[in-house]
Amino acid sequence: MERFGGRLAVVTGGGTGMGRELVRQLAQEGCHVATCDVSNEAMEETRALALDGAPSGTRVTTFVADVSDEAQLQAFRGAVEREHATSSLNLLFNNAGIGGAGSFVDDDRAAWERTFAVCWGGVYLGTRTFLPMLMAADEARIVNTSSINGIFASFGPTFPHTAYCAAKFAVRGFSEALITDLRLNAPHVGLSVVMPGHVGTSIMLNSFRAHGQQPETLATEELAKLRHRMAAGGSPVDEVSDEDLRKGVQMMGEAFRDFAPLNSAAAAAIILDGVRHDRWRILVGDDAIAVDAMVRADPEHAYEPEFFASIQARGHFGGMA
Repeated sequence: MERFGGRLAVVTGGGTGMGRELVRQLAQEGCHVATCDVSNEAMEETRALALDGAPSGTRVTTFVADVSDEAQLQAFRGAVEREHATSSLNLLFNNAGIGGAGSFVDDDRAAWERTFAVCWGGVYLGTRTFLPMLMAADEARIVNTSSINGIFASFGPTFPHTAYCAAKFAVRGFSEALITDLRLNAPHVGLSVVMPGHVGTSIMLNSFRAHGQQPETLATEELAKLRHRMAAGGSPVDEVSDEDLRKGVQMMGEAFRDFAPLNSAAAAAIILDGVRHDRWRILVGDDAIAVDAMVRADPEHAYEPEFFASIQARGHFGGMA
């Protein structure tokens, strides 16, 4: 799909981060966009940014929906059909995601399943919901956001990351399996699976809110888990007050967003370039490219502490341990 002008795209998780930038950059090329997120305020900001300088007549619509809820996604599809007066769709970006509940052993089951439901369920349900509209178009493409954590299931040897990684592996496997299915049964519908490395987004901070928390009000039991994990990584914080530890969590989330090797705008540009060039596998960022190659070269040792140290020695994942 070499051009986006005059096409219609759906972007989930368009309120912030890469989703916002996908909406903005698509609209700047004259692509009509329908986006959903759980925050109407964030989406209105996205809409204003997207329409500023977009070609005349470009339509950007918003809808509040939780992608883990099929009924809400179906209501979103209905809104897309009404507001854009169409039964067909050219581009579906299953982009929404959250983190949290890293430990399968030690974290709350409901939180674990919430993370998995958004990151995997949102892709599955999004594809199920919009596939009829995609098949009704003359040319269409599904773009599923996995992660470098869909290749390498770790944030480091002292930081369990199971819910997010499991979901992103599921997204990658589902997407790769769909390639043959679509070629046989809907050859005009293409597919790309996106695997970003560290991109500067608010996912860490937004994830707290998705689980009904705020960094500044983290419960004592959550702080206790954090203290344990930091101690395991060689950074005991026994003498740090709960208040200061909460501030530290906020600062870490901000640093993840503000000091990443790649910002959201650059990441979205890489994704859209990959779609233009019909690439089914889109690695986003030098860290994603490097880690992908390293895991493929030595999968047997990928989860040894020394392997992660070798990733950091190459200048990647510097803020993670």
